[in-house]
Amino acid sequence: MLKNIPVGDTERPVPRWALRLAKALPFVVLPHCLWRLPFAFDFRMGTVDPNAGPYVWWFTPYVFALSLITEALALLTLGMVSGWGEVFPRWVPFLRGRRVPPLGPLVATVLGGLVLFGLFGLQPLAWLGVLDEVGFSNGWWEALARVCIGPAMLWGPITIALGIAYYRRRTA
Repeated sequence: MLKNIPVGDTERPVPRWALRLAKALPFVVLPHCLWRLPFAFDFRMGTVDPNAGPYVWWFTPYVFALSLITEALALLTLGMVSGWGEVFPRWVPFLRGRRVPPLGPLVATVLGGLVLFGLFGLQPLAWLGVLDEVGFSNGWWEALARVCIGPAMLWGPITIALGIAYYRRRTA
């Protein structure tokens, strides 16, 4: 699927590391999205949370939407290494066909990356007991959670790195 998305078709060459990171990012966050899906059906994946409320009907569409939005945002970073991330599309009124100012995506990726770091990057502190964490019924569930959630910690730093590379390439 990702082979059909035009990447690297930019005015200036994209660093090979940036191409690889942008293509890998949807797969980096995929385990976290898959980990989340059983919760949509009230399967708690071994978590022990005394504050967890009863299952409500809207939880299923919420969890699925959250996973889809997560993957869509990860795919959106392909714009940092693609020609379609340098020119506004035709459907954008007043801006269609104009060049995207490089500062806009830089600000968006740095702010987004910092938010993502705040959401996921502090997870090791919870694992070390510095921050509170939901408990698990046994070590196997905890290990599975860490394997699935752990890669999402890279989402923020990768997004920031891609934004900086985009800005450097566009302003060089």
